[in-house]
Amino acid sequence: MKLDYKGAAILVILFGAAIAGSYTLGLKSDKQARTTTMSGMEGDMLPGMGGQQVPLDHPPMDGGTTPAPLLPPGGQDASLRAGNNRFTHFRVGNRNVKGLYVDDKYAWIGTSGGVIRYDMSNDQHVIFDNKVSGILSNGVFHISKLGERIVAGTYGGGLSLYDPSRDSWSNYNIPHGLADQFVYDVAQTANGDVWIATWSGANLVSKGRFDDASQWTTYNVENTGGGLPNRWVYSIEEGRDGAIWMATEEGLARFRDGKWKNWKHSDGLGAPFEQVRDAIRFTNDPGKASQHHARNKEEQGLQNVNVAYNPNYIISLAVDSDGTVWCGTWGGGLARFDGKKWRNFTTADGLPANHVFMLHIDGEGQLWAGTNQGLARLNRDGKGFTVMTTQDGLFADNVFSMTHAPDGTMWVGSFGGVARIADRM
Repeated sequence: MKLDYKGAAILVILFGAAIAGSYTLGLKSDKQARTTTMSGMEGDMLPGMGGQQVPLDHPPMDGGTTPAPLLPPGGQDASLRAGNNRFTHFRVGNRNVKGLYVDDKYAWIGTSGGVIRYDMSNDQHVIFDNKVSGILSNGVFHISKLGERIVAGTYGGGLSLYDPSRDSWSNYNIPHGLADQFVYDVAQTANGDVWIATWSGANLVSKGRFDDASQWTTYNVENTGGGLPNRWVYSIEEGRDGAIWMATEEGLARFRDGKWKNWKHSDGLGAPFEQVRDAIRFTNDPGKASQHHARNKEEQGLQNVNVAYNPNYIISLAVDSDGTVWCGTWGGGLARFDGKKWRNFTTADGLPANHVFMLHIDGEGQLWAGTNQGLARLNRDGKGFTVMTTQDGLFADNVFSMTHAPDGTMWVGSFGGVARIADRM
């Protein structure tokens, strides 16, 4: 019997585990590469639920049961801070790094074993996990900043906010108005509203007033009349015209001026199977593990496709300054939507793989795509990609998160660790 849980979450773990099994820490291509262990991560750091029960149609908790492999403690070489070393690796053990936020002093690292705050000035770190009041789950999908507070979207523990002035965390969950305790993304719009992507729809918190229950609104498939095409929302972005874009498991949704519209593979989202068939090596198909994934594939006529391919399934989302929407799909490549037409980029266009886990637009407006086979930057002419792999400094080729620090360094999160890359491609 098939259980209706999130098969995709399992596949992400499998992607990471497969690569971790063959990857040796340290890159021979750069003799100056150093590895700094996040020491103090002894013991099993399992994503906890704080006593809450996981809904039956949610995935199992994401996290390793193996203690973090520790290297001898040691600080960063000063030459890295001087810009002489090209990259540094930070090991976080048997965990995915799903979220990254870096300011002038700290790197905040969201893992499937808690939040790590790394102090770049002294090479010290603190781990926030479910032993800390206010955090109910160690599984962290999202890290960003709202005002002066750090926000963590968690796997089963709701939304956790850290107030540095009080050195304390507060948690927001279903009783406060949150649609679901699984939080995948958080975005603040230009007018101060906060949108939250969950696995039971999307929340709007007007002006970010989290403590006022009257300011919470939930949008789901039912109350939008199907305008939000699927309950599982993975990412939310504000467009240039104030539109709110949402990535779901059944396509792209837009909410603008009180009206909903959505687009699916039949409209042009994601490359056709015939185009990507030979590039997909994975047979871990979500449709084999989940009833709703199987139903989605059957609706698209893909029930006989036994590889990891579903072009309606948007894993990642970004909107550039021109208002162009970029969608990372599950096997259908990278999709570009200008509001009228779709264009899909695949391995035939230079993308390293057709599963796009992460999208990021840097301060210069360049698009980055994290895949299961490397990190790609779209060339400025829009006609190809420049690709980075472990040969160029990545900790591992599966890329789940990235950001650029104020000093221009790149931070890239993968299974098992983070790469800090001191120069640009």
